[in-house]
Amino acid sequence: MKSKLYLVPTPIGNLEDMTFRAVKVLKEVDLILAEDTRTSGKLLKHFEITTHMHSHHMHNEHKTVDNIVKRIQNGESVALISDAGTPAISDPGFLLTRSCIENNIEIECLPGATAFVPALVNSGLPNDKFVFEGFLPVKKGRQTRLTFLAEETRTMIFYESPHKLLKTLTNFAEYFGENRPISVSRELTKLYEETVRGTVAELIEHFTNKPPKGEFVIVVGGKK
Repeated sequence: MKSKLYLVPTPIGNLEDMTFRAVKVLKEVDLILAEDTRTSGKLLKHFEITTHMHSHHMHNEHKTVDNIVKRIQNGESVALISDAGTPAISDPGFLLTRSCIENNIEIECLPGATAFVPALVNSGLPNDKFVFEGFLPVKKGRQTRLTFLAEETRTMIFYESPHKLLKTLTNFAEYFGENRPISVSRELTKLYEETVRGTVAELIEHFTNKPPKGEFVIVVGGKK
C-alpha cells in the first residue's frame, strides 16, 4: 500500500454495508487507527482482518497526530476508522486530516456509510439543499445556535442520543414552532430501524409515550 492516510467508513449497523474496497484497504495497510479498539475489533474479526490497531479518539487525538504523521512520512500506510460511519462526521478525523494536508501527505477517502444520508433521503423533506448540524451544544451556546437556526430555510439535520431526544424536540417546539415538519430516524440499518414523521408536537407526544431507544438522526424542515 502507498504511504498515505486512508479514511475508511464502516457500517452504522448492518455489517453487509461494508464495501469490498474497505475490507481490502484495512487488510493491506500497515496500521488501523480506531476510535474504540474493542468495538472495531469485532468488525475486523468478522472480516478476518488482522492488521494492528491503535486507539485514536477525541480524548487523545491532539497528542497522537504528530506521531501518526511521522509514521506516514516514514513510509507507512495508515487507515482511520470510527466506531460507525465515516470518520470526521461527528467523530475524530478532522485534526489528523488537516495535519496530513499541512504536511503534504496524500489522503484517500473511501465512500461508504453515513447515518444522515439515508435519514435525509427517507424523511420526505426537501433534500436539494440542507445543512448538517450534528450534535447541538449541550449547554453553552445552545440557545444562541437554536435562535440562529430558527431562521434557517434549508432542511436541517441533527444527531441526538436517546436520553436527550425529548429535550431537543422540546427546544425545537420553542424555537421553531410546534407545527414545523420533522422526521426522526433511529437504529438505521439495524433490526429495529424506525422512522417517525410528523410535526414537532406530534413527535414529542410519540416519544413521550414510547421512551426513546437507540441512536437518532433528526431531520427538520426549514423555515418557510
